[in-house]
Amino acid sequence: MGHPTIYPTGVTIYNPEKCWNGLTVFQGQEVGAVLMDMNGREHNVWKGVHGFPNKIFPGGYLVTSRGRRTGKYSVQDQTDVVQLDWDGKEVWKFDRNEYIEDPGYEPRWMARYHHDFQREGSSVGYYAPDTAPKSLEGNTLILCHKNIRNKRISDKLLLDDVILEVDWDGDIVWEWRCSDHFEEFGFSEAAKNALCRNPNYRPTQPEGMGDWMHINSMSVLGPNKWYEQGDTRFHPDNIIADGRETNIVFIIEKATGKIVWKLGPDYNASPEEKAIGWIIGQHHAHMIPHTLPGGGNILIFDNGGWGGYDAPNPGAPTGVKAALRDYSRVLEIDPVSKKIVWQYTPFEAGHLMPMDSNRFYSPFISGMQRLPNGNTLITEGSDGRLLEVTKNHELVWEFISPYKGKLVPMNMVYRAYRVPYEWVPQVQKPAETPVVPLDVATFRVPGAAAFGDRVREVEVEGCTPYEGSNALCVASVEDPEEK
Repeated sequence: MGHPTIYPTGVTIYNPEKCWNGLTVFQGQEVGAVLMDMNGREHNVWKGVHGFPNKIFPGGYLVTSRGRRTGKYSVQDQTDVVQLDWDGKEVWKFDRNEYIEDPGYEPRWMARYHHDFQREGSSVGYYAPDTAPKSLEGNTLILCHKNIRNKRISDKLLLDDVILEVDWDGDIVWEWRCSDHFEEFGFSEAAKNALCRNPNYRPTQPEGMGDWMHINSMSVLGPNKWYEQGDTRFHPDNIIADGRETNIVFIIEKATGKIVWKLGPDYNASPEEKAIGWIIGQHHAHMIPHTLPGGGNILIFDNGGWGGYDAPNPGAPTGVKAALRDYSRVLEIDPVSKKIVWQYTPFEAGHLMPMDSNRFYSPFISGMQRLPNGNTLITEGSDGRLLEVTKNHELVWEFISPYKGKLVPMNMVYRAYRVPYEWVPQVQKPAETPVVPLDVATFRVPGAAAFGDRVREVEVEGCTPYEGSNALCVASVEDPEEK
């Protein structure tokens, strides 16, 4: 389905009485990190940072990424993870993952950061009662890259995902490498064969590399009822992550590095996974903090689109990106029973399925946040749409990013977060003014004809107006072939 070239941007729906009100941070394409209120007023813009994502910490601090390694030699490598104060002054930085000497560029230390980080004190990096990330101390988990060779996976150079824990001084105190656990993920022989031939190959210099897993989120589980009930798979220090290219969500045991729980990559492997249905190209899998509604359940933005390795099929002749679906789902899953306990799909959004299901669809990026009142803030990332929905799926706030890039002509938003007003003392609590949705059936751009303005109207013999419309009619004929 195509999209209009002209459409409203900014806040298009806002019901203050049903929202969890606060300040929202998102990345404005080619602008920087934007902090806005519920009516879309921008209270600060940290220019030039890259997000990926942006997070606000208590005190009005921004933690973000800065600097990109040239694309000739990398895939999504960010040079620094930085923490900035309200005025943009650097108060913390990590870059000492690897010393890089790319030909033609000044050698330097780089974080090779991508997609996610978590500061001690908060399991997921967003607001939950009685928990908050430490603003000026503590360790940080950081998702990074390293290049490796591992013939058990492929004979090609591989881009490996690495999780580092670093202290406040930037020293690495713990490390986990994804490729070390290849056999624990449960790939079928068909998937291994497809992955070996093409591990999501990217044509970088000098020989290209395979971004084989492409982890796009990771966070600690934090305190949860499952561990309190004796299930050691859910130790609060364990880490949940997901691989976009493999359609897999998994939990890492922090003490050993082993995979102790997973969902996928084969969703025909068990009755529970069959009931969930194929999760494809997912993002931002995380456990809801225990002080929020749904605490202990796992939220997943199931993008749809394309993802996974399997036997060749008509949609994926080489078996790469083998699963396909043209709509998205937000899933809340009980990790013990592996049952869906809440979801937001095109059906809950009010669209006809399957005919109109791609009206809720972001085939890449995206995420969600559980809010203290039980609502869910959703980032439908590819079209720059942020929405807040209630437990009963009512849309109570909507924002469309006005920032479109030049290099990539999209208004996409990687991931957005809502924080309470008190986390940002530099901002006086703003007015919260309702925004009533436009009636798109009657709204017209100034200068355009109003709805119902017709030059001429005639009655057509043999036609009766379709109920509820003066534009459609149904012919009354006895012979079906005459229709």
